Amino acid sequence: MGPFDRPEWFALLANAGKRPLVALAQDGSDMAALALTEANGRLEPLRNWYSFTWRQLAADSPDGERLLAEIARDLKTRSHRVTLWPVPDEDGSATRLETAFRAARWSVSRTQCDHNHVLEVGGRSFAEYWAARPGKMRTTLKRKAKKVEVEILDRFDPDAWHAYEDIYAESWKPEEGDPALLRRFAEDEGAAGRIRLGIARHEGQPVAAQFWTVENGVAYIHKLAHLESMKPLSAGTTLSAALFERAIDLDRVDWIDFGTGNDRYKADWMEAVRPRFMLDCLDPAQPKAWLPFAKRKVLELAPGVRQS
Repeated sequence: MGPFDRPEWFALLANAGKRPLVALAQDGSDMAALALTEANGRLEPLRNWYSFTWRQLAADSPDGERLLAEIARDLKTRSHRVTLWPVPDEDGSATRLETAFRAARWSVSRTQCDHNHVLEVGGRSFAEYWAARPGKMRTTLKRKAKKVEVEILDRFDPDAWHAYEDIYAESWKPEEGDPALLRRFAEDEGAAGRIRLGIARHEGQPVAAQFWTVENGVAYIHKLAHLESMKPLSAGTTLSAALFERAIDLDRVDWIDFGTGNDRYKADWMEAVRPRFMLDCLDPAQPKAWLPFAKRKVLELAPGVRQS
């Protein structure tokens, strides 16, 4: 379980305006749930752009599979279409969900919708990990590290968060999706002791910032930004290296997760890429599903045709 599987995360989304629809099945002590919402004329995951993953909440057992299939069957009374993403499969989630919906006689299309760059630490020290990085990265850190001072906080600090927001606003990054929600999430993670908030300063001025969390042996990289005007300092590289060192040598994580997206720079830091899947489930018995079902069939016959 990670940060996007907890009830507290779903509560944050609800408080931000999402309307939860939690599908629940229970048999004695066995329980399964799908955290969903109604949007775009269908059922979708209860998630937003900050979510690395979305998955079922159910035990990996025959009873769990049976309850997931019951939920899938019951969802036909709520919609003709259920679209789920970004679902991992290294833990079997995409396969379990596909199996459950097929068992409930949905027509399921499974496609890759995103990438997840990760690092399996494998018991290495930071020095061992760093020795395997591209030579250009190692040279950059050696030349530029002394130009900035790095601070890593394991608590939420309003001044540091304000510095992060200022840096992000002046960075190359797109406009923040929901800064109020992200701050509440950071505050909660800080209260739980899971936050790692890094700030790099040059002559006292914050020039780069990163927001990580650590739990259950995994470090999650949520946000990173640097001032474009200070790009020659390579403060982002220095700050990243410091946070990797903290996560590997002090937090002793087994994995570092760089979230979704296939940005080229992630490959310099990470060593593996995991797919994220979309499951598009249509109920052929409902007339509303016929048009999207027909479009799907056209795409299967002519994959070069783009679906609208």
